[in-house]
Amino acid sequence: MATQITLQQLQYFLSAVRHGSLSAAAEAHFIAQPSLSEQIRRLENHLGVSLFIRTNRKLILTDAGRMLVPYAERAIMAAEEAAAAVAPVKNLTGGTVAFGTFSSAHHLLHADLVEQFRALHPRVRLQLVSMNSVQVADAVREGELEAGLVALPIDDRGLEISGIEWAAEAVYLSRDRSRTRSPKTVHDLAAAELILPEVRRGDTDPTRRQLLTAAQHAGVSIAPVVEVESPATALALAERGVGDTVISLPLAEILGATRVLHHVSIDPPLVETFTFIRRRDARLSPATEVLIRLTRRLLRKLPQTDHRPAP
Repeated sequence: MATQITLQQLQYFLSAVRHGSLSAAAEAHFIAQPSLSEQIRRLENHLGVSLFIRTNRKLILTDAGRMLVPYAERAIMAAEEAAAAVAPVKNLTGGTVAFGTFSSAHHLLHADLVEQFRALHPRVRLQLVSMNSVQVADAVREGELEAGLVALPIDDRGLEISGIEWAAEAVYLSRDRSRTRSPKTVHDLAAAELILPEVRRGDTDPTRRQLLTAAQHAGVSIAPVVEVESPATALALAERGVGDTVISLPLAEILGATRVLHHVSIDPPLVETFTFIRRRDARLSPATEVLIRLTRRLLRKLPQTDHRPAP
């Protein structure tokens, strides 16, 4: 199969036309003359015509060479215009960046993240999408988002995972202090009147998947009496005594729920782990790289739980 025409070949061809010799053109590009001559020979071989009549004194364009000049100039100009069009994205002086996070991240990170990003790059438009981690993973996999911060486990087909960036313990919360005197086993959870968030994702939600797995191993089932979408709503209902809930402790603290609700660990501890994801082998835009760096810094300021498995 014939080698395709390259922009470099067209650049070397036009330079030889302008300078009138291969040696002068090579000097202008800071390369050896044989290298430049080889690229022009490949261009001629691909086109099947000679572009120059080579004499000892100078290069003379053939008829084919004269016909090629305006097309080569337009091709180079189009390439330069294409590079200029994406320069704002490369230089963080324009464009739009879309980044996904797990559903409750807007309580933990979003305000600080947006403020810091806008302070650094005010001309870049930012779309910060908050939804269930399963949905974030699907959106990244399908190319709707460049990257995201999600809770594990997820379906990681076609995705790269950065490793655990943050871990938070999910605890049992109740308005009734007597229900939080000792750690809750999965059998306790199965008998409790639970209010659980993420109703639309159900047991595909990463945290609820952990509960489901633990229940299956124990031979019991966890059937919440109320399912809502938002963790904040689950906490508000628990504060009213409608039922108890299982929520990340840092989130409950940030929302002020621990002023009313008592909490206790689950036995064994239920730890939510979070990571950055991207499409496998995809190159991230500079803006997305900045967002990940800023998010990582913010995560380090949040309360951290040891995510090693319990003995």
